[in-house]
Amino acid sequence: MKTPAFEDHLPVEMHNPPLRAGNSPVPAGMLATVVTCLETRDREARPEGELPPGLRLQPLKGGDLSLYRALYDAVGADWLWVSRLFMGDDALRAHLDHPATQAQMLVDGQTPIGLVELDFASPSDCEVVYFGLVASATGRRLGPALMAKVLDLAWARPVERVWLHTCHLDHPAALSFYRRMGFSPFATYVEVLPDPRLKSLLPREAAPHVPLIEG
Repeated sequence: MKTPAFEDHLPVEMHNPPLRAGNSPVPAGMLATVVTCLETRDREARPEGELPPGLRLQPLKGGDLSLYRALYDAVGADWLWVSRLFMGDDALRAHLDHPATQAQMLVDGQTPIGLVELDFASPSDCEVVYFGLVASATGRRLGPALMAKVLDLAWARPVERVWLHTCHLDHPAALSFYRRMGFSPFATYVEVLPDPRLKSLLPREAAPHVPLIEG
């Protein structure tokens, strides 16, 4: 089977000519990050481990907008998750209620501690758009068990592959974690985006590992 072109799985605005060798200045107020895309096509490769008793996945829909936003911030602020910050309430509500979107929160008792979001917009693919835990839930070895649940959700549909991406703004162990979970890198690209801290979408102290340059 012919492997689809990398561009087939990225938004049209990313279909740009290749970068030239050398240094490229980043405009003031913007961030640049190198993104790595990874995929798996093996339905049988499931990470070991099960969620401990008391932990479960619970769907998030448009009616859970405040909860989704709070959890999105709690999980993603230090990694500069930004896409949903630019969406108004009506757009985000419609997104969460769309049949191609499957958002779930990981709940410990009654406390949300993790967020995952899957996108089935392509009939042959499932994209893991978001995957993460709040800081207080890290170090408990929940990642492999949560990824196993995510892959169960993905392969429950007739897709041919599951893919995701990470970047150097993310947790430093993210890339190695995804590779241990059975994902293989297949492409890289450079993303340039507005710094959400300069637009008051995130606190200025968020993501201290990423320099805040006023411009």
